Parts: sequence; C-alpha cells; structure tokens
Amino acid sequence: MPAKQYKVKVENIFEGPMDLLVFLIKKNEVDIYDIPIALITEQYLQYLDWMKAMNIDFAGDFILMASTLTHIKSRMLLPVHHDSDEEDEDPRMEIARPLLEYLRMKSAAEQLADRDFLGEDTFSRVPSQEDLKFDNSEQSIQVSMFELIKAFQNILENISKDHLVDFSRDRFSIKDKISAIIDILEQKGSIVFHELFSRNTDKDELIVTFLAVLELGKLGLVRIAQQFQTGIIRLFYL
Repeated sequence: MPAKQYKVKVENIFEGPMDLLVFLIKKNEVDIYDIPIALITEQYLQYLDWMKAMNIDFAGDFILMASTLTHIKSRMLLPVHHDSDEEDEDPRMEIARPLLEYLRMKSAAEQLADRDFLGEDTFSRVPSQEDLKFDNSEQSIQVSMFELIKAFQNILENISKDHLVDFSRDRFSIKDKISAIIDILEQKGSIVFHELFSRNTDKDELIVTFLAVLELGKLGLVRIAQQFQTGIIRLFYL
C-alpha cells in the first residue's frame, strides 16, 4: 500500500523568504550590514530541507532566495583586488538593501493594520480570562511560521529517534486534527502550542497535528501569539 502523502501549502500563510531571512538574522543576533552569509545560507537551506521532508509546499521565491544567497556566498569567497581606484561593493549589500526596504514596508503595513476600522470588531468573540491574562501579563507578538517550526523541532527532539514516520497507516488526517483542535479551542478559547503534542504520541501523528496548525493559520481560524519574555506560544480561537 503506498504511503499516504500530506501536503500543506505555506504560500500566503505567514511569510515568505524575506521573513525567513529576518528570522535567521534575529535568531543569530547579527547586523543586517554584517551578515555572516555562510552561516545564514546554511541555516536557510536547512529550513528548506526540513519543510521538504515534512511535505510542506512552498513558493518558488524560497528557491530563488536560496540561489541568491548561494551566489553571494560564492562571491564572498573570491579574492579582493585592490588595483582599481574604486572600492568594490560588499556582495552582501545585494541582500541587505532589499532586506532593509522590506522591513520598512512591513513596518508601515503593521502601523496601518493597527488603525481602528469602523465596525471591524462588531462580531468579534468575547475574549476569555485566559486570553486577557496572556495578552496583558506580558507583551505578545504574532508568531512567524519559522518560530512555529523551531518550536515543533524542539518537540520532536524529545521523541525517540528510533521511531520512523509512517504515513501508510491511515489512522487520522489533517482534517481530523483540525476538527479536534477546533473542539479544544471552542471549549477553552485558547491553548498553549506544546500542549497539543503528547510525548506518548507517535511521531507521525505529531507531524499531522503540526500541519493542521499550519492549515488553521492559513484559513484564518486561529491567532497564534507568543509572549515576548517567556517565549510561550498560544493558539487563540477567532
């Protein structure tokens, strides 16, 4: 019996290749003007490989960015010639300039999104006490898909490496997991991300649960936020 394949498209769910770069730059605490291109390129490719292994479809822009990073990395390895009177531009500016422009545009878009619109919240769900506690106790920020991947990778590290992923057993589907998560959220209003994953659960079921979370984000059925200080990720039902 052929293995059952699960695919989730991440296009337009959370971010694109620029956001992955921003995530890696922040994660490594480096200056945009002084990007360690070899390290960032290696980590970028690792994230793409991980998404491929998870059967997560992503836009061709991710591949184009990988090619751009690899090209810049190769240019950085070339010897610098000082014969010319003009100083050669740092090859990393090829990515630094569009990154800075992207961050400016993103900041402007976020400021516009923060403005109040008449009637926008007319039919909004009344927040639970847990929601208010989460939002008011510490500053919370929207979670990127790459933060979710990082959190899920940490969960998988606690699972036995001897357990192989087996999708041939059609015991559950992404649709089933979406329904199960929605049932939980309808009862509780919100749930901590890691509480969705039991340590006694098979690795394949953990993966399907994670893909279901991505689908819920894509469908706009949940808000995924992270407490700034503690790093706790929570799903809120919209």
